[in-house]
Amino acid sequence: MGKLKALLENIEFTNSLFALPFAYMGAILAARGLPSWHDVGWITVAMVGARSAAMALNRVIDLEIDKRHPRCMERPMVTGAITMGETAVFIAVSFGLLFWAALNLNPLCLKLLPLGVLPLVVYSYMKRISWLCHLVLGVALAAAPVGAWLAVAGSVELPALLLGGAIMMWIAGFDIIYGSLDVDFDRANRLHSIPAHFGLVRGLYMSRVFHALSVGLLLSVGLVCKLSVLYYAGVALASAVLVYQHIIVSPGDLSRVNRKFFLHNSMVGIFVFVLTLIDRWVAVHGGT
Repeated sequence: MGKLKALLENIEFTNSLFALPFAYMGAILAARGLPSWHDVGWITVAMVGARSAAMALNRVIDLEIDKRHPRCMERPMVTGAITMGETAVFIAVSFGLLFWAALNLNPLCLKLLPLGVLPLVVYSYMKRISWLCHLVLGVALAAAPVGAWLAVAGSVELPALLLGGAIMMWIAGFDIIYGSLDVDFDRANRLHSIPAHFGLVRGLYMSRVFHALSVGLLLSVGLVCKLSVLYYAGVALASAVLVYQHIIVSPGDLSRVNRKFFLHNSMVGIFVFVLTLIDRWVAVHGGT
């Protein structure tokens, strides 16, 4: 149990809330109601497998960097609580779960699986190459709602792309804020990020722009899918969280960018998903 706990801590398993609600949202909108439990179950397995594999792979690729980073000293691979070999097995099992899930969903999911896996792998190298790393992370997580839509509908339609774009902008905006903590370390180690390249002031401004675009794309999803005021209430709550985050964070004070801040950000997806679920449930059962 000790090894399993360390493996889960290595990938910060409790942070899986980030993209999972939007995957469910993609499934609900694709079903134009409520998706089957079969699809929901296998989408969940796919999400857990994909995120676990990506996070563990990132820990392996960044191990030497993490050993020099003061904020990463307690990570299980850095402390030696788990070995490279154990992590490699964990990655293989996680990718196996993703493949297994794809086998049990729409046949197109298996055919297009490499496209979903590619950004998961590429992201871990992007900080060595370009400050566009935040957007690549956004693309990786945007695959959640797009893939879920594909799993249910068997095709990718405009609302799925709009929702994926919203997730990409949301994640990229948050990652810029989180990356602001590492400006000095990134510059010293020749790592790339928007804050390190453009400075904290411009970086946080770009984060606000990305989040504004995210909200705009979420609103467009509601318009295209003809959702009710319930959905827009969810977007309003999510927007309030984003506005609050930008109020409490400034170039001169990053002290609020902590674990609590991270958990607050996960509420964005939860608010939009829950209100979307209620909206679709009312649409299907409201007259009964």
